[in-house]
Formats: sequence, structure tokens, C-alpha cells
Amino acid sequence: MIYPIVGLGNPTLRKVAQPIDKDYPNLQQLISDMYETMYAADGVGLAAPQIDLSIRLVVIGFRPYDEKTDTYGPVSEEHTLINPEILEYKGEKQYFNEGCLSIPDIHEDVLRTEAVVVRWYDEKWQLHEEELHGMFARVAQHEIDHLEGKVFTDRLSALRKTMLKRKINDVVTGKVRTNYKMKRNK
Repeated sequence: MIYPIVGLGNPTLRKVAQPIDKDYPNLQQLISDMYETMYAADGVGLAAPQIDLSIRLVVIGFRPYDEKTDTYGPVSEEHTLINPEILEYKGEKQYFNEGCLSIPDIHEDVLRTEAVVVRWYDEKWQLHEEELHGMFARVAQHEIDHLEGKVFTDRLSALRKTMLKRKINDVVTGKVRTNYKMKRNK
């Protein structure tokens, strides 16, 4: 099942998400649906608050993109993070251009550390504590921000946010077009 993505302005995106346990109803189906939703929207990460569920669940998946054919290859890496928490930020801070399915049409350079130590459970309830690097670290930080009620535009300078005010307002009021279904704000 493909869920509609909630846009900036939906109150669920600003709540701190609640932890879940292994008895969460239909968890395996929800995880599968989140991957399906993320890939249908050409995303690399999706947090449960983005589908209007205030729970601590994230899916991350990478597919190689072929610019010549404008298509994605098969999935090369997937990670399900249940109740993730960042224990430590490591390394140099670097800028990287980020976007978000909940804030379409806005892409900005965001400063984040190059590595993080994260603790989480996977879909089999195996506990992981790993130092993440590269794109996995970047996407994990972005998605865990969603679980804390934050979005990537919160990390921009006041000047940059002012310059983007009209575009951000368009997202909040639903005046954006996407190739995926978005849930209208109430």
C-alpha cells in the first residue's frame, strides 16, 4: 500500500515521535508499505511521521540512478531503523544538498557531521549500534530529525529561510505538484 506523504504544515511533522515495541500492530506490513511508498516517490528515506504516524520508525533504501536512461536500478541497500537514536556526532561537518518528500521543490545545502553513532532495532528486533558514514549517515540524520519534530529547513540560516518563505508557504498551503500523492493539511 502506498501512503500519501504529509507536507510541511501537518502537525505530525512537528511532534516528537513515540517509541514502539515488537507488538506494534501490523508492523511488518507497515515497514513493507513504507518502502513501497518511499520508492514510489523516488525517495531514499522515509520516517513514519511523513505518513502521519508519530512513531519512531524509519526506512532507508538506496538504488543506483542511471542519468543516461533516467531510471533507477535495483535496490542495493536497505535499512529499517526502529526506535533509532543518535548517540554521537563524529567527524567534520560538511554541506550537502538535501531535499525532502514532505517539502517538495526545495533543495538546499545542509550542514551535518560526516559520521554518527546510531543505536536502533531492525525489523527482526536485532539491536544495532554502529558508526554510520557517507550517504547512510546523512540520510539517517535527516530521517531521525523527523522523529524529533524537525525538518531540514530548520537547519538553514534565517536569511535562507526568509528567501524561501514563498516556496515554504506554497508547501504548507498545498500549492505544489508532485509525482506522488500528498495528504492535504487540515
